[in-house]
Amino acid sequence: MSTPPALEGFDRFPFTVEYATRRVYHRGEGPAVVVVHEVPGITPAVAGFARRLADAGFSAWLPHLFGTPGKDYSSSYIGGQILRACISREFHVLASRGSSPITSWLRALCRHAHAECGGPGVGFIGMCLTGNFALSMMVDESVMAPVLSQPSLPFPVSAERRRALHLSEYDLEVVKKRAAAGVGVLGLRFSADAMCPGERFERLRQELGDGFEGIEIDNSPNNPHGIPRSAHSVVTKDLVDEAGHPTREALDRVLGFFAERLQPA
Repeated sequence: MSTPPALEGFDRFPFTVEYATRRVYHRGEGPAVVVVHEVPGITPAVAGFARRLADAGFSAWLPHLFGTPGKDYSSSYIGGQILRACISREFHVLASRGSSPITSWLRALCRHAHAECGGPGVGFIGMCLTGNFALSMMVDESVMAPVLSQPSLPFPVSAERRRALHLSEYDLEVVKKRAAAGVGVLGLRFSADAMCPGERFERLRQELGDGFEGIEIDNSPNNPHGIPRSAHSVVTKDLVDEAGHPTREALDRVLGFFAERLQPA
């Protein structure tokens, strides 16, 4: 299988947990950060984010969960992959009080990455459909820097699901204890993003208190930076890589967050 241009310079290998084998792309040296892509897959923008991590002194690990690695965004591609996730046994897109089954495989990957790279622990960022997975990863002691970028599960089709965290009550208690012990959680969203409603961040603040740092970027009508109301992907598709732009500031904060927890002085 040839390597798509967006992933040139990445190593790749199969990673098996019990019966499930998935491809993982890897680049860089240093403490590990597991990057779990958004819908529709490992796009050039997601790969570009991983390159930034490698350039910043981290070892980036990109598991391939769905889509075609290296393929760029399109409306039909996004729609098809959302439909695929909705019918998949590995993703429970409406579950309010339970994590998707794929999170067990991802926790095993985090442990493997930590064993390979060492350091105080592993960073993890989930995006969109996989955003809330960062909370599920905190159940594992290896994960020391969890980031939720526009966490969209469960799909916010009711008032209850708008506040839900896609996490069991038991796992939530573990997350709360770890956050209170200093393993903070970073969250990113656009203020008008219907897929990641504000109620979800309000719930995180309620449950985690000072253990949650939320960055909410203004994309209301007539916002000073002209960010469209459709903006969703903070550090990838909708990133404006210009000094002073709020998405660039959010990206810089993510890199700083990983550095604080994984690259202590």
